Amino acid sequence: MSSIEAKQPLLTRDVQIVLAFTLAYLAVAVAGALRTGNAEFIIYIGVMVVLVGVIGFVHYRVNLTLPALWALTGWGAAHMAGGLVTVPESWPIHGDIRVLYSLWLIPERLKYDQVIHAYGFGVTTWVCWQGLRSVLLQYGPARPTYGLMVLCAAGGMGFGALNEVIEFTATLLVPETNVGGYVNTGWDLVANLTGTTIAATLIVLTGRGSGPATE
Repeated sequence: MSSIEAKQPLLTRDVQIVLAFTLAYLAVAVAGALRTGNAEFIIYIGVMVVLVGVIGFVHYRVNLTLPALWALTGWGAAHMAGGLVTVPESWPIHGDIRVLYSLWLIPERLKYDQVIHAYGFGVTTWVCWQGLRSVLLQYGPARPTYGLMVLCAAGGMGFGALNEVIEFTATLLVPETNVGGYVNTGWDLVANLTGTTIAATLIVLTGRGSGPATE
């Protein structure tokens, strides 16, 4: 029996719930972006739709764990909320656009944006490990060594860099965005590195990412 056949079925009830939740908040995000005329986030929503398809394909090939699928969709929800949910006038923000992404969680030290970056690309590192592990299992037992985690963390950082390219593209297509400048990009990359490092370390220490979503 092939490895893909052994992983069937993939679209379980639990996975269907994850997909339904994802499509629901994307529909809300589309309505919110259109209502406010937020052209920047219309681009991001389009990227999100593509990513849903990509993750679906990865799940078909790898059979991601259910917690990983929830972690991914939670990241998407936090991303959509970050650009569309407004914050009160009394809350401290960076810049002039009063949305969650501008919010200082610790004034002048830590933004909502940076936390989401660290979380999201930490999850990406975890997903990279599950993909790598699915290949290694064809040749025998696979365990998350520090060397393999360096590769997975590098993969997470690479996807983080791709995210910055997408944000840069948005600044070229939309006159006014909330992307920020060079310093903001630098802190985003630092946050990405923090998230990928924490995720890789936790995977090594706990051996997580071993079971598929259908278990």
